[in-house]
Amino acid sequence: MRTVNKIAQLTLGYWAMKICATTLGETAGDLLSMTMNVGYAQSTIILLAIFAVSLVFQMRAKKFIPFLFWTVMLTTSIAGTTLSDFLDRTLELGYALGASLLLGSLCMVLLLWHRLEKSLSVSSINTRRAELFYWSAILLSNTLGTALGDFLADDSGLGFVGGAILMGSLMALVGALYRYTKVNTVVLFWIAFVLTRPFGATFGDWLSKPLESGGLNLGTLGSSAVLACTLLVLVFWSTRLLKAPDAQSSSL
Repeated sequence: MRTVNKIAQLTLGYWAMKICATTLGETAGDLLSMTMNVGYAQSTIILLAIFAVSLVFQMRAKKFIPFLFWTVMLTTSIAGTTLSDFLDRTLELGYALGASLLLGSLCMVLLLWHRLEKSLSVSSINTRRAELFYWSAILLSNTLGTALGDFLADDSGLGFVGGAILMGSLMALVGALYRYTKVNTVVLFWIAFVLTRPFGATFGDWLSKPLESGGLNLGTLGSSAVLACTLLVLVFWSTRLLKAPDAQSSSL
């Protein structure tokens, strides 16, 4: 069934909001599962249910609504945080095995998406089936990124800041490949999308963790509040730009 395109344009503002949403997803997920002691399994069930409700509203929307789009993006990020922790810690799969399973699942979704839709466009999605594939891939990407971020922060020896610097450098490399080479832009998009999640995870941990652990000691509540306000400002700003008569678009 054909629908209107309800996906945010791929601009620098998009990536800024994506990084903010993924960082907030890390701190908010930890706030629910650890600070409030709800637990990984229960938190995952609650957050996946919230994601499902937000996705229903997104699928039923008749046009692109920035606040709704970024609400769904945020719910995938928060749910991805607790889902990854549930797989890696509660089920004791470990970061390497958990990340491998999530990467395989993401590749299967992308292959099935391409096989059925004959395209992996992430800027012009105008069928309900493609929209479902898009959000499934987004959820898996955010969950995969969480596992990678936790591995960098906990097991790699890089720490929060080192992990964030590494991921930031890799994202800059992807940006250079997009700008100066002819590497497939859709492939670059999904690489960049996955990389923003461990960057957000390590950056979020740096904000929330205590000083003795190498963090800024803002706590999960304080970090989440700061990031939520920042994301709201960015989404409001993007909404104003969208309404401007000279708004420019960008697509892959």
